Amino acid sequence: MEKMPYQPDADAEPVVSTVPVVDGGPVIAAWRYGLPALAGAVVTLRELRRSDAPALFAALTAQDVSRFISPPPTTVDGFERFIAWARRQRDAGRYVCFAVVLKQSDDAIGLFQIRALDADFGVGEWGFAIASEFWGTGVFVDGAKLALDFAFTTIGVHRLEARSATANGRGNGALRKIGATRECLLRRSFLRNGEYLDQVLWTILAGDRLFTKATWGSPIIH
Repeated sequence: MEKMPYQPDADAEPVVSTVPVVDGGPVIAAWRYGLPALAGAVVTLRELRRSDAPALFAALTAQDVSRFISPPPTTVDGFERFIAWARRQRDAGRYVCFAVVLKQSDDAIGLFQIRALDADFGVGEWGFAIASEFWGTGVFVDGAKLALDFAFTTIGVHRLEARSATANGRGNGALRKIGATRECLLRRSFLRNGEYLDQVLWTILAGDRLFTKATWGSPIIH
């Protein structure tokens, strides 16, 4: 998700109530009240916390990480506002954002995000950003399987999209590695540093996950 759905001026959005509805009203998915912790072999994905802001600022504002994503917040305070926004969007059922933490630590080293592209979250877009010192260590693959299982099994997404700049060789390679299908080229679709870049559209369907889920196994939910 190179074009981040968060905008700094979104902080003014009203908080959506999560008070349970009366009997006979619509059923609200449990994840809208708080994200579970998903444990993999290498990392755990958990709800963002305000205290994650300094670590995320350090990890995601580095040039090698931020060069192919929308500009992240430029201050720790900006990341605190982003975290508050992410929780409001989760309350509303439109977006989830997991912090990535190593098994032996609780410090955030990156993010996995999933946002709705339609009213019932049947089609979603996902994205990720990991601190560069953890590239090539298995962190991405382990976190990706957790995020994908959550999207398809818990949220109920049937089609998940990702967009990656054609120049982002590492990002495209990562998506190919986990079995995403390259569908098309989106010409001049991503504005970064005053230049419009081509992007590749990658997709994974719920049916595509049957084999890979059996191979990877299921996450442990706490």
